Amino acid sequence: MGCTTPDPHDLSGNENPETPEGLIRGHAYSITRVKYVDIEIPGLSEKIPLLRLRNPWGNEAEWNGPWSDKSPEWHLIPESKKEELGLTFDDDGEFWMSFKDFTQHFDRVEICNLSPDSLDPEECPEGCTKKWEMSVFEGEWVRGVTAGGCGNYLETFWTNPQYTVTLTDVDEGDDDNKCTIIIALMQKNRRSQRHQGLEDLSIGFEVYRLPEYGRVPKPLDVNFFKNNMSVGGSQSFINVREVSARFKFEPGRYVIVPSTYEPNEEGEFLIRVFSEKCNNMA
Repeated sequence: MGCTTPDPHDLSGNENPETPEGLIRGHAYSITRVKYVDIEIPGLSEKIPLLRLRNPWGNEAEWNGPWSDKSPEWHLIPESKKEELGLTFDDDGEFWMSFKDFTQHFDRVEICNLSPDSLDPEECPEGCTKKWEMSVFEGEWVRGVTAGGCGNYLETFWTNPQYTVTLTDVDEGDDDNKCTIIIALMQKNRRSQRHQGLEDLSIGFEVYRLPEYGRVPKPLDVNFFKNNMSVGGSQSFINVREVSARFKFEPGRYVIVPSTYEPNEEGEFLIRVFSEKCNNMA
């Protein structure tokens, strides 16, 4: 987990790169731990959420507010709790602060997480037998061929790549008898092309349910999309590296259509589908 303080260019009149509290403006920090501490003194008993952060510079530039190194707040908790936290007071760029102060001084948090299939059985919680299924496909939008744009352009939307996913088994313990599915669409290699003036494309996807009976063309043609509404999709088309959404669908066959917002925008993409039970994707 990482976090960032506000950019100094967005704060008029602040030329000093360091805030009065010791934080560097427009700088990234790592979040290395989150912990609740219990404070019990006469007239006060509460549980306070604390975060431990680290300045990657590893120097004395640290937070100097409440719960910083050697601040009086540390006298409110016993030595045993300090040992449990691994508390040290060094000029190494690592410090603690309250969640309340964190929300006031940081404006961005980024979380990088592993995909569910990367966990070994030994890493799963004791007694856990679930292992999410993941299907991965790579594709590309090619001008005049598979770059049909979003659903606003129905005459070309059907030319986008189409991926069929079949959901057969409902989630365990789900009274609604539905299947959980997570769809993530990522555009590839755009960062390496920024020196050519190429920015991230505005991307998104739509999901359609296929009829249980009868034949449908493959790929689905323009008439299908003119006569059928999507049952889900990304909330909006946005120029970010990846968009994702979580759904609960009834068992059945579905088609995922990834696209750029405008037709004829070229790019490569990776689409991943996660489900609690097996999904057959093609």
